[in-house]
Order: sequence, then C-alpha cells, then structure tokens
Amino acid sequence: MHKTILEKGMLLVAEPSIIGDMSFHRSVILLAEHSTSGSVGFILNKPLAYTLNDLIPEINAFHTIYNGGPVEQDNLYFMHTIPELIPESIEISNGIYWGGDFEITKDLLQRSMIPKEKIRFFLGYSGWDAHQIQEEIESETWLVYDNKYENKIFEQVTSGFWKKKMKELGGSYLLWYNAPPDPNLN
Repeated sequence: MHKTILEKGMLLVAEPSIIGDMSFHRSVILLAEHSTSGSVGFILNKPLAYTLNDLIPEINAFHTIYNGGPVEQDNLYFMHTIPELIPESIEISNGIYWGGDFEITKDLLQRSMIPKEKIRFFLGYSGWDAHQIQEEIESETWLVYDNKYENKIFEQVTSGFWKKKMKELGGSYLLWYNAPPDPNLN
C-alpha cells in the first residue's frame, strides 16, 4: 500500500466511510505536530455554539470556538498567523503558529487587535500515538493534502469545506458531496 509521508502543516480530510465517529465524521484537520512519538492536530471545520466571550467572560471578543478534537475538550487551544504580536508561538508551517503567550493574546483581543481570520480557538485536540495516524491513512480513514492555502487557511476552511473537498475529488466522492451527514436520512 502507498505510504504518505506526513509532515506538520498538512491537512487530513476524513474519508466518507467515517460515519459513526462523531468527532471525525466529515472533518478537516490541520496537523500541528507529527513525530515518531505521535501526532497532534485540530479540526478546522466544526464550529461550536460558543464564542470566546462565552468561555472567558472577561474577554470581550466573540471569536467562534471550534471543536478541535476528542482529547482534552476542557482545554482551550489556539492557532494563529500573527507571531509578531503573540510571543512564544510555535510555528507549524507556512506562517501558521500554535499557542503563545495567552496573557498578551487576551490583551490584544480585549483591544480588538486580532481579527477573526488571523486566529482560531479550539476546545480539545485530535491526537494519535506513534504510528497510529499512518495506520489510519493506510486503512483509508484519511486523505492527506498539502495545505495549499498556507497562512490563509482560517479564511478558507468553514463548515462546508469537507463537502468542497469531496467535490474537488470527483468520481465516486461526488456522491458524498450531496449526501446528508447521516445517510440513513437519504
């Protein structure tokens, strides 16, 4: 079977066959870390019904919170494209950064200095043990793509992004483009 060389910064797009998994069904994940000890990513296309202000009332910012994945869903994480404003950020790739000084981030948000398209907040993350993600790719759970959007990814990936990828793939994937999230409703 063909092996895909994974690197942080790549996109994982859930195969349509992931139907019963509520976390990953129709998910698009940005891989934030990948090494021999494991992988970490964040689901980009699953907005929750919360804003930052709902979770941290002292921050007067209404950025949407996304479901980052099933691990540690009681923790807030963020990715951004503004390392010049948020020190201690870790570069993922192509101008996308993970985390950083949250006190400075809170202050910038409070002063409306971080536009929504420059930062994305997540409850939880997606994590895999060493070699687990490769096994899932080989069993055709995930499609792997380079992030051609680079640091404009937050402007591109919305709740309809998974369907857009199915349409781009064409062929048998076109069936999934118009299918309801639960095929039993079809």
